[in-house]
Amino acid sequence: MKLVSDPTIARKIAKMQERVRWHHPLFRQLGIDRTQLSLDDEIDPVQGFTFCVLGDSGNGVHRHDSPQRRVAELMVRSVPSAKFILHTGDVVYLVGSSEQYPENFIRPYQELLVGGDRFKQIRYDAMVFNRPFLPVLGNHDYYDLPIAYGVLSQLLRPLRQAFRYSIDLDVGWHGSYQGDAYARAFLDYLNDIPESELQQHLERHYTAQTSTGKGLHYQPGKFTRLPNRYYRFRYGGIDFFALDSNTFNAPLPIESNDRGDAHRQTLRADLERLQAEREEHLQIIQNLDPKEATQPTLNEPESLDELLGKVEQIEELISDIEKQLDPNTVNEQIDYEQLEWLERGLIESWQDKTVRGRMIYFHHPPYVTEATKWHQGQTLAVRHYLRGVFDRVELAVKPLIDKRPLVDLVLSGHAHCFEHIETLDTGHADRGIKWVVCGGSGFSLRRQREEGNILQERIDGKLQDVAASHQFIGKTGRGAYKKHPYSFLQVDVLPGQDLKFKLKPQVAEYHQHQWQYYTSDLEDAP
Repeated sequence: MKLVSDPTIARKIAKMQERVRWHHPLFRQLGIDRTQLSLDDEIDPVQGFTFCVLGDSGNGVHRHDSPQRRVAELMVRSVPSAKFILHTGDVVYLVGSSEQYPENFIRPYQELLVGGDRFKQIRYDAMVFNRPFLPVLGNHDYYDLPIAYGVLSQLLRPLRQAFRYSIDLDVGWHGSYQGDAYARAFLDYLNDIPESELQQHLERHYTAQTSTGKGLHYQPGKFTRLPNRYYRFRYGGIDFFALDSNTFNAPLPIESNDRGDAHRQTLRADLERLQAEREEHLQIIQNLDPKEATQPTLNEPESLDELLGKVEQIEELISDIEKQLDPNTVNEQIDYEQLEWLERGLIESWQDKTVRGRMIYFHHPPYVTEATKWHQGQTLAVRHYLRGVFDRVELAVKPLIDKRPLVDLVLSGHAHCFEHIETLDTGHADRGIKWVVCGGSGFSLRRQREEGNILQERIDGKLQDVAASHQFIGKTGRGAYKKHPYSFLQVDVLPGQDLKFKLKPQVAEYHQHQWQYYTSDLEDAP
């Protein structure tokens, strides 16, 4: 039995459109662009500023300590001048449930919320931020629990015992209801507004003048909602594009030849092995002594926290393989509407001479060397579809680009680590781009792959280098020497017409029952 269920792409799109009344005629009538966001604090297009990036943070698994809280405190303490905070997804683990927001989001990020000193009184669907908090959806924000679990857990003692741990940590009795909890927490949930009050609401909050229509006015301390699951905003002369990668990550079809047949056999063997490993770890969790399980042994190899992290890791690998082998998933219609929106937005951005740069953020990393994600079908699919967009944009604006990268910075999460990667000559318009994975902000950390820091692809029948990892911050060591470096990213945009910025990973590291904090500077980004 699957531990979680993931809606189809078509279902995700339809439910999210329903929640924001995507097709309502009032948007066109009032000249509203449902994807435009405008921040209240506008600055000069050439002014310097700082922002922060978090990802894969939303869990409360450590009863006697909280890595997520440690990272949040470090961020508030060390970067008080940050203009806004981006979140690359998986806001709440394990299944994006409204039940988990109080402990897994509101408590750790209380300083970011109006009334945070009374965080226990804040409802997840009534949060107001005191500075812009701008997330995107992760896969866990869409997940649900199979209905059978709710029934079986009350009938079978072994499942009740397993759930005793899970409920305290990352799983409630229901999931996200296909992203509904996230939508109620962060989006302008127009479906709850009576028809008679809708126009008044839109005229009050969609007042920002943009090149494509009126955008949603984000007002810290007053109204801090997002217009849609994907959106864009401009700040300090930079165009930011926030994407929902959950709707264009369907695995690509496997080749119909001998190589493809061999790949299918390998996938089936891997699937069988992983399913056995999952059952083995669940059995160990079930047999844990509750007293031992609740001890603060964050870096012990067989602690409950470690075992739950392994189960979650295995479950994602199983899900990815099942999607690759399922013809219905492989042939699933992906979200071309969103990709075409991104293409139009990038072309418009390049044609606007007042814009000094472009940054994109979303959940699934197209390039990563983390051990469990680098070769997944979803990773390669997101890479493929973004390449298609970038290639078309380059063709449309090539005279304007000169020697600059098409996009200055791409931020993602999903892989539980921090990583800075740069693409080489891929043969496509995604060459020379800086890709930063910010997925180490609280949940179980992962290791770098043993195959090394250079990613390769088969091009014209030959393996060629396509990307190089310059820095990886993730789990290292074994046993008593194990280190857990949780992190967020500080981005310092420098003043000037030409975009330059500094990337500063900020780390809260747990090692041998002690925390230490440090900054790891990267090279200035041209």
